Amino acid sequence: METGNNLRVTVETTVQTPVERVWKYWTEPKHITKWNNASDDWHTPFAENDLRVGGKFLSRMEAKDGSFGFDFGGVYDEVRINEGISYTLGDGRKVSITFISQENETKIVSTFDAEKINPIEMQKAGWQSILDNFKKYTEITKEV
Repeated sequence: METGNNLRVTVETTVQTPVERVWKYWTEPKHITKWNNASDDWHTPFAENDLRVGGKFLSRMEAKDGSFGFDFGGVYDEVRINEGISYTLGDGRKVSITFISQENETKIVSTFDAEKINPIEMQKAGWQSILDNFKKYTEITKEV
């Protein structure tokens, strides 16, 4: 996929959870497989994460009916524990995610290079939906 004229898209949410737990749920594969989907008919059956500069991550995203699936992965460019990460996707696009601690809640701001294949609004809606699923999962899950 080619990037869309260097167009950057931003999505965000505020999670009613301290940043330490947000970080854990965002970065640990056992949690990633629980929230990393844009809709209920998709899931992430597998995730791995080598959380360090130069480390790789991979999430296998699939339709639950088995009709389609793809690997979403890349390499970390920056890792700042409880503050932010940035990475380069396999197709060369850049992503940055900032975690802003606000007492007992955390604001998450995710900015990504758009690709040219799908409409910008569709991309934004998909990334926002995944972020919304993360918020929901993190706020209802009791494990620390």
